[in-house]
Amino acid sequence: MTGNPLSLSGRRALITQADAFMGPALCEVFAAHGADVIADTSPLADADAPARVVAAAGVVDLLVLNLAIPAPRTSAVASSDAEWAAVFGALVDPLPRLLRAVLPQMIARRAGRVVLMGSAAALRGMKNSSTYSAARGAQLAYVQAVGVEVAPHGVRVNAIAQNFVDNPTYFPPEVQADPRFQERLKREVPLGRLVGAREDAEFAAYLCSEPADCFVGQVFPVCGGWVPR
Repeated sequence: MTGNPLSLSGRRALITQADAFMGPALCEVFAAHGADVIADTSPLADADAPARVVAAAGVVDLLVLNLAIPAPRTSAVASSDAEWAAVFGALVDPLPRLLRAVLPQMIARRAGRVVLMGSAAALRGMKNSSTYSAARGAQLAYVQAVGVEVAPHGVRVNAIAQNFVDNPTYFPPEVQADPRFQERLKREVPLGRLVGAREDAEFAAYLCSEPADCFVGQVFPVCGGWVPR
């Protein structure tokens, strides 16, 4: 580490789905903090893909689990097995596969950071989002369990549960320009605006830094003051 406690200099950071969701901002911010960024855009639905991605990356000091899929807006009655399988296949199934691939090397070095870019959809009931919310909830539960398991080995695993954060997957420009959405921000978000993509990515970088060593299996809401309940 350098004199800057938030420096990621010399750390190799693997960021998944780097071209979507928070990927672009994460790549920019982690590189600005000195990390050697591996911006992976490989599809991860295939069961063997996560292991291939980690093997190709080599040494991984920091793993950012950035996974996204457009959220289906389906009632619980109308949701199908195919919808459930697709959402869980994109958001949940890659997690244990990625962790099984990366944790052995981190445990061997007694060092490593894993951060999940999750969603606050798991923390607050929302109509017509049961499948998506369930998948995001499974992500958080998995991180909490793995986080306490690997902490004695020097590895830190935590999650960000976000909503109302600027990103091209869930809040593209056309949504942000809609007056109805702008009114919704004023009505539901105390901050009165979306959390900036860079603000969110900076927090992820902090969780990968030495000052965040005390956090183990934690879920941090980043929601612009929107309170999960």
